[in-house]
Amino acid sequence: MSYNTLKIRQIDAALALWRKAALPPRPGKGWIHAIRTALSMSSAALGARLGMTGAGVLSLEASEAADSITLGTLRKVATALDCELQYALVPKHGIAETLQKRAKEVARERVLRVSHTMALEEQFVDSELTRTQIEELAETLLRKQTKELWR
Repeated sequence: MSYNTLKIRQIDAALALWRKAALPPRPGKGWIHAIRTALSMSSAALGARLGMTGAGVLSLEASEAADSITLGTLRKVATALDCELQYALVPKHGIAETLQKRAKEVARERVLRVSHTMALEEQFVDSELTRTQIEELAETLLRKQTKELWR
């Protein structure tokens, strides 16, 4: 097994846990507000823990709800709320599946471009041969694991 294959499997396995988790959506006013109010903590009390004013905390809550808060700030707020910040980019599909799909798209584009040119020259290519060429080129692209997949 190649290093890249092992790396892909490890990432897929780690992210599978996130994909399977039935995580609730972020509350409308954000997690900071939801947890702070669930703890019956005033914005001033949280502000004191963060070294800022209560108005500053309300500003942080608004920036979280607007998706403009930084991870560093979220991490500090999480610590002040005795929480743990966890985040991940969770692909909608497995990494291997995404790579296979992309390799097939690139291969199809390349093979069909050549087939079109040949057809213009009245050199028609059998559709079964075209499918085989797409599959073979996709496999080659996957084996190489090159950046060609994303150009």
